[in-house]
Amino acid sequence: MRVLVVEDEDSIASFVVKGLTAEGHTVERASTAADGIGLGTTFDFDLVLLDLMLPDGNGIDVLRQIRAVRPELPVIIVSALGETDDKVDLLDAGADDYLVKPFAFAELAARVRAATRQGAAASGELRVGDLTLNTRTRVAHRGDDIHVDLPSREYVLLEYLMRHVGQVLTRQQLLDAVWGIGFDSGSNVVDVYVSYLRRKLDRPDEPSVIETIRGAGYRVRA
Repeated sequence: MRVLVVEDEDSIASFVVKGLTAEGHTVERASTAADGIGLGTTFDFDLVLLDLMLPDGNGIDVLRQIRAVRPELPVIIVSALGETDDKVDLLDAGADDYLVKPFAFAELAARVRAATRQGAAASGELRVGDLTLNTRTRVAHRGDDIHVDLPSREYVLLEYLMRHVGQVLTRQQLLDAVWGIGFDSGSNVVDVYVSYLRRKLDRPDEPSVIETIRGAGYRVRA
């Protein structure tokens, strides 16, 4: 999952980025409101963690501008302002959750998981770059030219890869998640089904949407 952290305090940003990266997420940081707006409205993130007190503006302005372009994108406010009125104002402005500093990383990680579950359920879509997977119809799209109705096992494999975007998943992890724990670990079924997905989703002369990491496994390109 791609997470944008908008935070000007280096120590807090480092703490959050390090923890989320260890959880398998791809994390980018913005330290100003301008950079937060630019990144959040231009690139495909799955979640934004947003501080309110930024050196060049208020986080609520960042929230409103991101909401205008990406209304479905989950945004969690992370701020030292913990009064009830502050929380109500931000939730009314479109925030999905509000976490008060200081906080334990375990609580942040739990809120990240909850927000992304809610976002996926509400939109019915997973998105990575120009690849979209509709979790209701099981149809995958790439831009305007590729539309594929996926069989059950291919759908589950692609969904799992997209929910762990940027993370290298071993063949054993994919076997356990898609075919079930105890499935023959010597089987090449993962490679076969990755090939099926590539034939349906890749474009000629472009890198595959599913990247092979030699000696490690596979990942969806962020």
